[in-house]
Amino acid sequence: MKKVKFKGIIPPMVTIFNEDGSFDWEGNKAVIDYLINGGVHGIFVMGSSSEFNHLTSAERKEFAEFAVDYVNGRVPVLVGTGHTNTQTVVDLSRHAQSIGADGVVVVTPYYWKLSEENLFNHFTTVAGAIDLPVVLYHYPNLTGQQFDAPLVARIVKEMPNVVGIKDTIDSISHIRELIITVKEINPDFSVFSAYDDHLFNTLVMGGDGAISGSSNFAPEINVGVYQNFVEGNYQKAIDINNILMRLTRIYGFDTPAIGVMKEGLRLRGVPIKTHVRPPAAAASPKAVAALESLLKSLQLI
Repeated sequence: MKKVKFKGIIPPMVTIFNEDGSFDWEGNKAVIDYLINGGVHGIFVMGSSSEFNHLTSAERKEFAEFAVDYVNGRVPVLVGTGHTNTQTVVDLSRHAQSIGADGVVVVTPYYWKLSEENLFNHFTTVAGAIDLPVVLYHYPNLTGQQFDAPLVARIVKEMPNVVGIKDTIDSISHIRELIITVKEINPDFSVFSAYDDHLFNTLVMGGDGAISGSSNFAPEINVGVYQNFVEGNYQKAIDINNILMRLTRIYGFDTPAIGVMKEGLRLRGVPIKTHVRPPAAAASPKAVAALESLLKSLQLI
């Protein structure tokens, strides 16, 4: 495996569907082009915002093939391969490798709570089955699993192709411990915040960027914080971060906020449909109105 360093803003791309639930390929192309034109540093498909849990394994493979083909090397493509079953994760990950993905993102298994040893065995099995970079995905609010820094460090020591983590947790101390503990083992290990308003804090502590929902419809805001920070324009980064902090209100507009993110794309001029696969649903009229008001107040529409 060649040495790789993922960094910057990597949107967890939403998936665009037709009304009957089939993939809207032209809509998905429009989103990919919009994100790349917005300056993102990669695209992550088949994550939580992609509604991977509403798709079959065959559909997940089909979409991953489409994404890798359409992006065509313009930015790295990461494919989410998480599942409750280790063998399914291995199968999806091997498929991602076979189609030319740049890496896989593997969320902690969900439903059953697992011991640290079981988690260790799961991730080392997956990483050992492929010659592809692996990004861990910590989302305790949805998975019920805590992924603490010592366990991540243990996995990274064992498996050199485990190169980063998406930390979906509203805890700066957890991000801090990952940066301090795991980067001592591998200085190139990438620590990404997932909460939009933790991007700036993560960068200050030595982290590497964000994989956050608002970058779907406001990529230039997220990229602006990152780019100005790495270039040393700290006041400009802070000023843009003040906009990003207010964008986090979208997560209170509907549950889940997937439909809200799609409406954000539509309101910002991306020609897409905003259907969401059941059991989730499209954003409510109240949520859309709140989003439109917020975007207007931030001069984003």
